[in-house]
Amino acid sequence: MKINKYIFHLIIIVFILLALYPILFAVSNSFKHLSDAYSSTISLIPNPFTLENYVDLEDTIPLFRITLNTFIIASVITAFKMVTSFLAAFALTYFHFKFKKATYFLLISTIFIPFTVTMIPNYLIISEFDLIDSVWGVILPQLADAIGIFMLTQAMRNIPKPLIEAAQIDGISTFNIMKDHVLPIVRPAITSTAIWFFILAWNDYVWPLLMLRSRDSYTLPLALQLFVSSEGGTNFTIAMALSVITMAIPLILYLVFQRYIINTFSSSGIK
Repeated sequence: MKINKYIFHLIIIVFILLALYPILFAVSNSFKHLSDAYSSTISLIPNPFTLENYVDLEDTIPLFRITLNTFIIASVITAFKMVTSFLAAFALTYFHFKFKKATYFLLISTIFIPFTVTMIPNYLIISEFDLIDSVWGVILPQLADAIGIFMLTQAMRNIPKPLIEAAQIDGISTFNIMKDHVLPIVRPAITSTAIWFFILAWNDYVWPLLMLRSRDSYTLPLALQLFVSSEGGTNFTIAMALSVITMAIPLILYLVFQRYIINTFSSSGIK
């Protein structure tokens, strides 16, 4: 039995290393000279160590502007999604109205609609508003998300109803019930869902690719294509430097808040 246990752990370690290798590969090659990167691509130890790729990156593209665009898009999308998700979840949990269940299941069913179905209608609508090549063209179609409604609804259903009913009997307004009773209890779910939305918006590629044209309006994932060709590109190490910058903030956020994210998914019945 112990031998089987060791073999099982060894297999897990191998798969973990395989999953981590692309990240270590990007970090390592971002600190190599271009010639060294091609001659020792597999090696994870930069020799010699250099920061010139990060310096050249700033000289090649408007890195601060592109990073700011990415941050604005991810932050605004996350903020709007959390507000709409919280209000919708509160209404679906504590309000009583006709077709309540049908409304809930109709909203949740939108999760299963592929992006390719809504892509062309959204593009045509945004073009009518003349928002092509604008961060708002990326943001507007993403102001609500059924996944957030589902997550927060599941969290609110765990709140004892007598607590809310007692507040209503005491004459506390709906706004104060949301702010003082519901919000503090579901804050971990809100935090984890917000981090999840932020990471998705930060890494989004296809929709910004359709919307954004000029370099000054690019996001970080789009900027990567400037350094990569079908053969790997002539600026391979600079592309790795940009990859490190692109993944740094989402990775840090996930590592800091991973406990909330895992607990929220587990409490929602998702394994």
